[in-house]
Amino acid sequence: MLDFKDMLHNEYTTMSFKLIFLGIVFLFGIAIGSFLNVVILRVPKGESLIKRSSHCMTCGAKIRPIDLIPVFSWLMLRGKCHNCGEKISARYPIVESLNGFLYILSFWVLDINAKAIITCLLMSLLIVVGFMDWDTMEINEIVLAMILILAVPLHLAGDCISIKEHIIGALVISVPFFIIGEVSRPIIKKKYGEDFRAIELGDTLLMIAAGAVLGTRVIIVSTLIGIVAAAIGGIINKMITKESKFAFGPFLSIGIAIGALWGERIADWYLGLLKF
Repeated sequence: MLDFKDMLHNEYTTMSFKLIFLGIVFLFGIAIGSFLNVVILRVPKGESLIKRSSHCMTCGAKIRPIDLIPVFSWLMLRGKCHNCGEKISARYPIVESLNGFLYILSFWVLDINAKAIITCLLMSLLIVVGFMDWDTMEINEIVLAMILILAVPLHLAGDCISIKEHIIGALVISVPFFIIGEVSRPIIKKKYGEDFRAIELGDTLLMIAAGAVLGTRVIIVSTLIGIVAAAIGGIINKMITKESKFAFGPFLSIGIAIGALWGERIADWYLGLLKF
């Protein structure tokens, strides 16, 4: 297992090493984040991720290599296309920066080891899930399968979660989610005339995948955080759009990301409170 024995938090590790290492991690993270933008935009449309080069969504002009530098190019261009001057969505640098910061957090919290690397991959996939679901109200099955597959290298890397815990983790939230979805579907259809579920199948599959990766305790913590985040987001969405329906995936993704980093600590803290 790749493990440098708490190098980032070792008293003998110099600050210069920490800054250089985390700086490299951030740059690598925003580079991957640039590709995530392509995935988020093209996959729902069924477009190829590699055949067509990056281009302006307004005028179609091919983006110059100098304008492909993650985050920095958007800032240098002041958020406008070099050809037509049309505004470029701020989402691009937001996704890139978010991925970079989550990579830094993953290494800072977990230190330099295989689990941190796998967690970085999980964070990137959660970003794709969250933004794609926000745009389309759908979660791509291939992305979910990639999350599920992460359980294998995580276990082989020496993660303390047993195979039994991985299996229970995959079921403990997803089964109740599935039941809620099935029971709510006919009720909603009868009352509102619309064919959808209170918890969509994509959200259920997300919890299967994430639960298999994180295990029972962490996925329960992640779900609770996601539900609280969704409640707050739902209230804000209702105030702004007057609509009750909104994507659940982004909020579950937030909960899963927090759980992946601090879930065990939160669970221990909560169980500690119950002892008093």
